[in-house]
Amino acid sequence: MKYQVIARKFRPQVFAEVVGQKPIVQTLQNAIKLNRTGHAYLFCGPRGVGKTTMARLLAKGLNCSKGPTIDPCNECPSCREIAAGQSMDVLEIDAASNTGVDNVRELRDNARYAPSRDRNKIFIIDEVHMLSTSAFNALLKILEEPPPHVIFIMATTERQKLPATILSRCQQFVFRTIAPAEIQAHLKSIVEREGARIDDNALSYIVKASEGSMRDAQSLLDQIISFGGQDVASEDVREVLGFIPTELLDRTIDAVANSHSQELIETVAIVVDQGLGLQQFVRELIARMRDLLMMKLQLPDKVLLNESERDQFLRRAEAFSEQDLIRYFDLLLKLENDLKWTSQPRFHLEVGLVKLAKAGHMRDIEDVLRELKNDPSPQSPPGRPAGNPSSNRPPTPPASQPRSEASAPSIVLPSVPSFKSSTPVAAAAVPATQKIEKPNEGTPLETPGTRSRPSSSTILRTDDTSLNSAREEPLVKRFLEVFRGDIAQVKPPKGETP
Repeated sequence: MKYQVIARKFRPQVFAEVVGQKPIVQTLQNAIKLNRTGHAYLFCGPRGVGKTTMARLLAKGLNCSKGPTIDPCNECPSCREIAAGQSMDVLEIDAASNTGVDNVRELRDNARYAPSRDRNKIFIIDEVHMLSTSAFNALLKILEEPPPHVIFIMATTERQKLPATILSRCQQFVFRTIAPAEIQAHLKSIVEREGARIDDNALSYIVKASEGSMRDAQSLLDQIISFGGQDVASEDVREVLGFIPTELLDRTIDAVANSHSQELIETVAIVVDQGLGLQQFVRELIARMRDLLMMKLQLPDKVLLNESERDQFLRRAEAFSEQDLIRYFDLLLKLENDLKWTSQPRFHLEVGLVKLAKAGHMRDIEDVLRELKNDPSPQSPPGRPAGNPSSNRPPTPPASQPRSEASAPSIVLPSVPSFKSSTPVAAAAVPATQKIEKPNEGTPLETPGTRSRPSSSTILRTDDTSLNSAREEPLVKRFLEVFRGDIAQVKPPKGETP
């Protein structure tokens, strides 16, 4: 007998064998039991997750000689013909090769006739999004009000390409990608039934490459068994699928954690010497960083690892903070995109990994700002008024006055709670290198290198007790250190607000 591939050999023949689509299975089973089946269904979702299989199972349940039933017998002529795709009353149409309006007109004419043997005439239209606009328009009327014996089941991977008029006439079921744990468990059962031996680590490589598609996973398993025979090692799977050895990924992560740039360069040399793909290396490193972040967030169930690998991941995750892992993830994503366009991918990767190692020495801007403000808490710094913060910004110095140690611009500081005086005053930073002299009565004081003040303003004494207490305020003290100045009281003109 001719060999049958695993994807066809182990195709679900009853609803109970469907993996990863429990809500859809339950809905269709209840519709059959309660006699509430619709006249048009739309199955949409990614490739290889069971859309066409579910359409055949629904057709079996409706046309089985013992039905309608949620457990088709798979023995009657109707069930056997539907499974083989040879039923006269269940027609499978490939919309990719029948895109025109003439094909839809032929379908409409065929739908008018009663089924030859079974209860229902069922049309399974695969890749329905490939139909032309005129074909969709020709399908509208019969899709909305078909004959009582006709049921349409349409499947597509690109739901967004269907007109809204088609979508509104169908019951829509969105198929999801299958969870990695469910794919691995199903592959393990297939391997046992095939009499082969494959360890869990090798199966995890297949699951990772399938990207949530059961058909892809089964096809890869078939390929792996053909390569390695009945006893498959993880090295065989890695070699066939082109995955990066786990040891190289762990070595890279440890080098990043310890900021060993030389070891990172040596790792890139090993990847190149072994003929491994540089982009694949970065992709798997991104996935590794994601797994570390999941472990850091205490979500081990989101990582497909065995117990020993999880313990190692937990130890490695302790070397990073959440901010570090997020920063590394962003840098690696940018690096992966840059590798597509660079003419020197090896050099680009080497420099990118060195940047990754040095990124651990970076500090968050929030921490730096808090230290500058001498405020250990994330709340607003002490002494800041509750009003509009923009009103307390220092004025921009004139362009003609260069900023220097000997000549710092005057800075109007926000008032502080301990600054008490019976006379309205304003505080200004004055260069410490300039000596402030007492003015004559009514004579304004102007110092070179500072902003000129109104002639009616007067600088008061600088050795006042209130000024000394103001100098000790954390925010004022920090400003004086930055601008290397001092503060003085300024008496405003009469009738003006300071």
